[in-house]
Amino acid sequence: MPSERHVTLHHAPQSRSRGALTLLEELGADYELHVLNLKAHEQRQPAYLAINPMGKVPALDHKGALITEQGAIYIYLGDLYADKGLAPQMGDALRGPYLRWLVFYGSSFEPAVVDRALKREPAPPSTCPYGDFDTMFKTLTDQLAKGPYLLGERFTVADVLWGTALDWTTRFGIVPLTPLLKAYIERVTSRPASMRAMAIDEDLLQKQAS
Repeated sequence: MPSERHVTLHHAPQSRSRGALTLLEELGADYELHVLNLKAHEQRQPAYLAINPMGKVPALDHKGALITEQGAIYIYLGDLYADKGLAPQMGDALRGPYLRWLVFYGSSFEPAVVDRALKREPAPPSTCPYGDFDTMFKTLTDQLAKGPYLLGERFTVADVLWGTALDWTTRFGIVPLTPLLKAYIERVTSRPASMRAMAIDEDLLQKQAS
């Protein structure tokens, strides 16, 4: 019988959802996957749009509550499995910085990366959510330089998000693969949970291709 912390991850291989899958593995969570085939456009079919009208993955279901948006999913799972120690809680001096960097990803990093990938000029600084790419990038790398993890010595949920995101954005050449980023990505993606998530995705891809 599913536990009180049992969740369903709406997931597709070769997507940003792999970070959420990695996090579930890191937490040793009680979870099941609802797998979507993006090439078959299952994310745009009525069955899934009834779950998430945005037609995006990842999406998380916990006891009938839908959680979307990567930052929200990571915060939610970290707190749901607070006993695993990967999410600083209220009263911990790292709670504020932890939330800052989880939200910085969606509010500043992703908009900057999308503009850069599309070779699109950012909005004027007064209306641009990230100001300019170089400032955003330096803000991030200055923090990572304090390492070995985003919040210093402590590995947290935030590292699962950033390690995964920096892995794919550097692979596509959107973000420069500096020695600092290379070392950080390897540090995060070489963890056993990340390796298990990669293996799960590879298996799902093979099944979808057959």
